Amino acid sequence: MLHWIQYLRGYVTVKVWGYSVERLLNLCGNHDVLVWNIEDHGDYHTMHISIAGFFALKPLLKKTGTRAAVLGKYGLPFFVSKMCRRKLFVAGLVCCILFWCLASRFIWDIRIEGNFALTEDVLMDYLEERGVHTAMKKSELEIEELEQALREDYDLITWTSVQLRGTTLLIHIKENEMPVYDDRNKAASDKGMDLVAEKAGVVTYIITRSGVPQVACGDSVEKGDVLVSGAVPVYNEDTTVRKYQYVEADADITLAYDRNLSLEEEIAYDEKCYTGETIEIPVISAGEKEIVFRLGKVPYTFYDASEEKKQVQLLDHLYLPLYYGKRTVQEYEIVPKMHTDEEMKTLLQERWRKIIATLNEKGVQIAEKNVTIKKNDKKWVLYAHMQLEESAVKLVPTVTEPVDDSSEEETSEEEEQTD
Repeated sequence: MLHWIQYLRGYVTVKVWGYSVERLLNLCGNHDVLVWNIEDHGDYHTMHISIAGFFALKPLLKKTGTRAAVLGKYGLPFFVSKMCRRKLFVAGLVCCILFWCLASRFIWDIRIEGNFALTEDVLMDYLEERGVHTAMKKSELEIEELEQALREDYDLITWTSVQLRGTTLLIHIKENEMPVYDDRNKAASDKGMDLVAEKAGVVTYIITRSGVPQVACGDSVEKGDVLVSGAVPVYNEDTTVRKYQYVEADADITLAYDRNLSLEEEIAYDEKCYTGETIEIPVISAGEKEIVFRLGKVPYTFYDASEEKKQVQLLDHLYLPLYYGKRTVQEYEIVPKMHTDEEMKTLLQERWRKIIATLNEKGVQIAEKNVTIKKNDKKWVLYAHMQLEESAVKLVPTVTEPVDDSSEEETSEEEEQTD
């Protein structure tokens, strides 16, 4: 604490020598001249003295026949005096403080945490539509209104927390782990759902659990054909349809269909070979404006460029709308080359294996396949004919079936007579 008081008041380190240094020190004590850290170096003494004490020291030096020299000046008064002589530095410091104060009133970074099903791009577009974006004033942000809007507009979101930390807007959300049902889908489900074919093919397997099957094994179907209807007829005694009960069709159905594909690979190709020549260019950007510290164009015909940037951060959550980094430019040459027969075979087989793996991931079974490879002077082509089987069906709302009103009236009359 004492050190800070001495720094605020300012002090001087002096060197004294002469006839009677001890008498000088005694007179300083008698005249309330504050001195400390006195050190004896044999021929001279050094000590710290306050600014007021230094100005009161001159008559005491004459009285004791000693001399003094200033070794150093320390403290806030000397710092302020030094800064006042550097007007440009002071002006820059003031501008920085003003810019800091002004920038801290805006939002310069938005972070979203806790989202899984909802991507960050979707949420950022939503925020942009509501007028929430970087470079907006903090005072324009209604936190409670934004939290409520996120919960109301997205059924997946069950909890939200919006916080401002410095110049960063933090949005924490929690998504519903249970499936969310749309009221429109529920209404469609109440009216019934049909199973229709997503592709044209031949039915090879069908087991119906609910609904009325419209096809059998061996039937050919087109895309969009109803395979199992969700409209279940209720018959009268004379086998006329009295009404329809609507259910959600459920069945295990497998469709078989043919697929042809071809894969091509050119024998001649261009390879990108890096020369090892690189250029690193400092870059500073603010918003859409960018400053590149380089004169002239890049002296390479072919090159790749990559950037690394960081946002200027003053405190933990205080960011400025400035980015700095470097742009790395790498030169390369185009070298024409030719694939060997072994390389061509390997390339086509690798592409073919990826297609098979993709089909397996989708649950598509390959019942039959025929693969041939043809080649000429310029390229190799892999031809494949496959017979595939999969459950290519989907649910769609059932079209309401018309009912003969006369049959309903006759049925109701018969019931009344029976009663």
